Parts: sequence; C-alpha cells; structure tokens
Amino acid sequence: MTLIKSISGIRGTIGGKVDQGLTPLDAVKFASAYGTWLINKGNPKKVVIGRDARISGPMIQSIVSSTLTGLGIDVIDLGLSTTPTVEMAVPAESAGGGIILTASHNPKQWNALKLLNEKGEFISGTDGNVILDIAAKDDYVFAQVDQLGKIIQKDYLDYHIDKILEIPFVDVEAIKAKKFKVVIDCVNSVGGIAVPALLKKLGVEQIEEMYCEPTGHFPHNPEPLPEHLTEISSQIIRSNADIGIVVDPDVDRLALVCEDGSMFGEEYTLVAVADYILKNKKGNTVSNLSSTRALRDITKSHGAHYNASAVGEVNVVAMMKETDAVIGGEGNGGIIYPELHYGRDALVGIALFLSHMAKEGKVASALRSSYPSYFMYKGKIQLVEGIDVDQILIDIQEKYKNHDINTVDGVKIEFENEWVHLRKSNTEPIIRVYAEGQSETTAENVGNKLTEDIKNLVRTMV
Repeated sequence: MTLIKSISGIRGTIGGKVDQGLTPLDAVKFASAYGTWLINKGNPKKVVIGRDARISGPMIQSIVSSTLTGLGIDVIDLGLSTTPTVEMAVPAESAGGGIILTASHNPKQWNALKLLNEKGEFISGTDGNVILDIAAKDDYVFAQVDQLGKIIQKDYLDYHIDKILEIPFVDVEAIKAKKFKVVIDCVNSVGGIAVPALLKKLGVEQIEEMYCEPTGHFPHNPEPLPEHLTEISSQIIRSNADIGIVVDPDVDRLALVCEDGSMFGEEYTLVAVADYILKNKKGNTVSNLSSTRALRDITKSHGAHYNASAVGEVNVVAMMKETDAVIGGEGNGGIIYPELHYGRDALVGIALFLSHMAKEGKVASALRSSYPSYFMYKGKIQLVEGIDVDQILIDIQEKYKNHDINTVDGVKIEFENEWVHLRKSNTEPIIRVYAEGQSETTAENVGNKLTEDIKNLVRTMV
C-alpha cells in the first residue's frame, strides 16, 4: 500500500495501515490540516468539493466533507465533477479553496485529495509544506456545535460549458457545419457526463459513446496512452468517424485519435491547440521539461517565445504567469488556457481543437502531419525500498557531464537530436524516463540506454 504526499496532493491506495495507504483516518487528518490552513490564512470558510467516479469516491467524499464541516467550514458539494469544473467553481463561489477527490490517471485502487487555493489553482509547494506540517503535529481545533459548517449541493457543469462557449475562438458554427462524427471513450468516469454535454452544445450531433457510465469500473488502464486506446482506434475505423476523443477519469487530460485509427498523440494535443490560439492571438507558450520540442518549434514559427518549466501543473502555471503566456500545458494532453482558468482542462481542449480542425478543413491525420515530427519514449522504473534516487541522478549527471544538462527538475540531458529526462514521480513510487528523438527508434534507443544505466546503478546499491 502506498501514500504519497506532494504538490500533486495526498495520493494513495485505498486501505491498509494508517500513513501507508489512503485510509479513512488519513483522509480525516489531511482534510483537517487543509481546513486548518485555510482558516489560519483568513480565507472564507467555504470549500468546493467534487470527485471523479472511482469506487472509493463516495466514502472519501463523505469523510472529507464531514471533517470540514466539523471545523466550521461550509462545503459546496459538486458530487461527480471534473477537476477543471471544481477549479472554476472555487472563484465563482468566492470560496476559500477546493478539494478534488481523484487520483487522475491512476488505477481504481488509488484515490487522492488534490488541494486548491482561493483562485481555484493548485496550492504552492510552500503552502503544501505548511499543510503537511499541520498534519504531522495534529494541530487542529474543531468547531463548537453552533458553529458547525453545512453542506450545500450544487452543479457547475453547465456554468463551465457556458464559459467555454463564450471564448471568441470557440467557433460553434464552424463545428456544426462540419457535421463531425465523434467517438468518445470516458473510462466510465465523469467524462461520460461532461464530454457528451459539451459536444452537444458545440453542435456535434453524431456522438458514439464508449464507457460513459460513471461506475468507476475502468474498462482499461485509465491513462490515455496509445497502448490503452486500441479499442477506440478500431471503433473509429468501423464507424467511419472523423475523430476519437479520450479523457482520463477526472477530465484534465485529452488524447485524440485520427480518422484512420492512428494516434494524434497526447503530446500533440497541446501543439495543435497552441497553433490555433497563436494564429488568432500572439503571445508566449509554456510546457514542462518532459514535453515535446514541437511546441517550441510551432511557437517560434509564430514569432513568439517558448519556455519550459519543471514538471507539475503548479510549476507550469507559475511560469505561464511569469511569461504572460497565452497558452500552455503539459505533454500528457493537458491544456491550460488562462483566459478561462489556470488549470488543465480537457473540455476547453476539445472545444478549441474541434474549432481548429473545422476551420483548417483538414482531416485529423492531415492536421497531425502538418506539425514537426518527433517521437516520444515514455518509460518508468519501479523503485525498491532503500534505493537512493538522488544519488542515482547525481551519478547519471556525472556520466553525461559533457552534454547540456538541466537540473531544474531531475536531470534532463540534451543530445544533438534527442533528449532524455529522468525524474522522480510526484504521483507514484517510480523514476520516469522520458526521451524524444526524430524517429521512434532513436527515441527508444536513448530511453532504453538511460534506463539500463539506471538499472546498473540500482544493482550496485542493492
């Protein structure tokens, strides 16, 4: 069983011993710490809560909501809700913060408390450390009976969709005119509610739904990677559809599948949307160090400037604000469009991408072919207890010291035509190995080479 505490929230597998998995007592402890932090900051005593459809969601939500009301905090309960919808509801409610109960792309045994500030953005690392310190000290004071908070149920999906439709670059008429046929895979989570609702308001009439019942029983690995999308790929060809849309359980990541069943590529979701935005509005872009070089190339072609941040949404958002970026996100299919809100949002990504495809007049595969072609290798190495990961990264840095190296977040090594990025995951007990090259073979070769280097170092430590 695993419990991970990071800027990505309090994430763990359900069950087990306290502080080893995400148990009911852990949910109480960290909800109490978050509520105490909010009160100590002088924020409004109101928190928005929403959850994805995973099986443990109702249990965790009831515990977290009751804990917050016990601190004297009112809870705006959105029930089944996407992550970006909760993010938008926080400022709309003038709330002190928000908690999203989702483990994002992790399998069904995982759940998490993702913590938001009063802007509806993920809390900073500094605030996260304060909350962890409060939890470690059990430093809470609960409310007297007359000061208990209350739970108010609301639905913000229509609000979220309406705000997307107000974006000038979302062209409903162009989408409607194309009469797109769309196949969607929502892994039996909240996307099954949100994505069809959005598509219908965008004028898409032909929607073929796969796994849109929000049961929490994921039909395949919920991370929207190519190896998990073979079923929708085949269905698109059988249905003669124009595009396939895949979201993760909390709908902050967007993957696209072309009309011929090929992968548009989650790395290229952001590239395509950024290209569309930059054609209409000049400005800078941001992605993280593990994302494709194609965004840099597209940004330069529009005469703008690209920056790379450390991995993690909070880091991307910070750099977007610092550089006044008009679009940004992560290469995992996460679109951040600041005119709407500073958070990854698959729904706004869908609306902008369909507008782009409609106005370009190209099929999805042709649109994908119009962008610089890079190939990504994404691997991971499971960590075993007692391994000094920091020392491994130092040793790798020393071995490749004659190459350009970036240590802002782990170790990124720049070769002439390829790069590899090694870092400890914020969400799982693994080292992630991301590599990119101008061919699938070169990307795999450099990824496998660094993976073997790490495994050799691990052998010397065991």
